[in-house]
Amino acid sequence: MHLPFSVCFFIMLMVVCACGSSEQRHQQPKVISFKVEPRDPIENPYAKDTIKGSPQRETSGRIGETVVAIRYHSPAVRGRIIWGGLVPYNQIWVTGAHNATAINFERAMKINGQLVKAGTYAIFTIPSTNEWTVIFNQRWNQHLTDEYNSKEDILRFKVQPQVMRDTIQRLTYQIKPLAPGKGEIVMMWETLRLAFPIEEAR
Repeated sequence: MHLPFSVCFFIMLMVVCACGSSEQRHQQPKVISFKVEPRDPIENPYAKDTIKGSPQRETSGRIGETVVAIRYHSPAVRGRIIWGGLVPYNQIWVTGAHNATAINFERAMKINGQLVKAGTYAIFTIPSTNEWTVIFNQRWNQHLTDEYNSKEDILRFKVQPQVMRDTIQRLTYQIKPLAPGKGEIVMMWETLRLAFPIEEAR
């Protein structure tokens, strides 16, 4: 049985469109997920809350064509002295609570201008009064700093924290796009804001 030319043309057009859509879906960046189910999403980080402990959270964002995801535990201020108190100065910190804060990106990126291969890393910091040291470490899955080894560091750099007018009640991470292919990673807690640049490696 021979189909009319118009019907054959329509079928061929549908096949071409379907193939094109499939290719486009294949080329889109894969969204990274740590399979975390936050117990209390941050709707207003300035508001006081009564939740006990440091719930696990995940935030993600797109820098250019790359999805960046951060998994962390979020402690609260609850009237405590944070800097130089709960978080000692000049000691390595998981920059969260419980397990090390983990960051994941599926393509190579530049962190503070330095090339970092695609993968998952732990973010540690060494806070001080005027300047912090930010550390990316290969051992991303560890409890606090129990297994921290400086030989596994892939990156260290200095950042000056900023003092905010308002108080952020729970430790909060943000991934903020700023320009095509460029952005910053932000950590805020109490009245301090720490940010460092991230961009696609070209």
